[in-house]
Amino acid sequence: MAEHLSQSELDYPFKLLEYLNGYRVSKVIFAACELGVFDLLMRSPGAMSALQVAEVLDANADGIERLLDALAGIEILQVDTAAGTALYNSTDVANTYLARGGAKSLHDMVAYHSQTIYPLWNNMADAVREGKNQNQKTFGIPPEEVFEAIYRSEDEMVKFMGLMNSSWNLDGQDVVTAFNLSCFQKIVDLGGCTGALARELAKAYPSSSITVFELPRVVEMAQKHFPQENDTFTFLSGDFFHGDVPPADLYVLARILHDWSEEKCLTLLKKLHRACKPGGGVLLVEAMLLENRRGPIMAQLFSLNMLVQTEGREHPASQYTKILDQSGFAHVQVCRTGKSYDAILAIR
Repeated sequence: MAEHLSQSELDYPFKLLEYLNGYRVSKVIFAACELGVFDLLMRSPGAMSALQVAEVLDANADGIERLLDALAGIEILQVDTAAGTALYNSTDVANTYLARGGAKSLHDMVAYHSQTIYPLWNNMADAVREGKNQNQKTFGIPPEEVFEAIYRSEDEMVKFMGLMNSSWNLDGQDVVTAFNLSCFQKIVDLGGCTGALARELAKAYPSSSITVFELPRVVEMAQKHFPQENDTFTFLSGDFFHGDVPPADLYVLARILHDWSEEKCLTLLKKLHRACKPGGGVLLVEAMLLENRRGPIMAQLFSLNMLVQTEGREHPASQYTKILDQSGFAHVQVCRTGKSYDAILAIR
């Protein structure tokens, strides 16, 4: 930021104030999702006034008007005036990503960020000071019990699974097609949560057999809350840290390694190397930092989130290459997608 600060920014800090108000913008979107604003406007046959929206949502008309104006100000909604009355309409972006019924809805992601991530980030200074996650201070759960905090109730488990589902609905196709994986007949997605990424794998590689290997309670919740008709992948219950992994030609670890210490990552990768036959491999999906760690900003922010919530961090490609090599894998290929998540393929 310092390199790009102009004299005008020093005279009046417009950009800095934009950053300082970033949490307010997030909360505007969070509140609108929670209230059902985007769902209502997507269903509406025409534009609606603030009073009409407030009546349907059983909310205060003045509060709704302020919220709708802010959403129009950040161009998530459209607003026009007719006979002196402001009329609000949805946009393609809101319909696609923020309404529950959107084609690539991030509604569950928004809910998780608002209700779980945001409270954790209130303790960011303590996380930086102490160098450990803030699950104890935020949720009353010891820092070493990472997934006990994430899965601390059925409701919290479903919220987290909704986050993962949203992530792969958005980015899944890009990461599963970063490399041609059609040569792998049996693919196992370790920690595949709801099966959203497995679903993308099945679409891209219909000749392959796809299995999601997950904890028994996660499998139960996935089948209860996130089923889809005509799924061609299967679930298998187990624990890849504390038990054997099923045989596979390719193991997928998507947003898994960034949760854990290097020691735990090495232990897991060595187990997968032992399980692989020659020619088998592992696909890692993570938000990779640049080698100088100066970006991308999304990966830098994700790494801070790993500090405040887990035991891990985000890494540059060279770090993943290093631990893959130490685990016995070779022929490492890296693909930066240019979006939130990148892919690394390594062969035994």
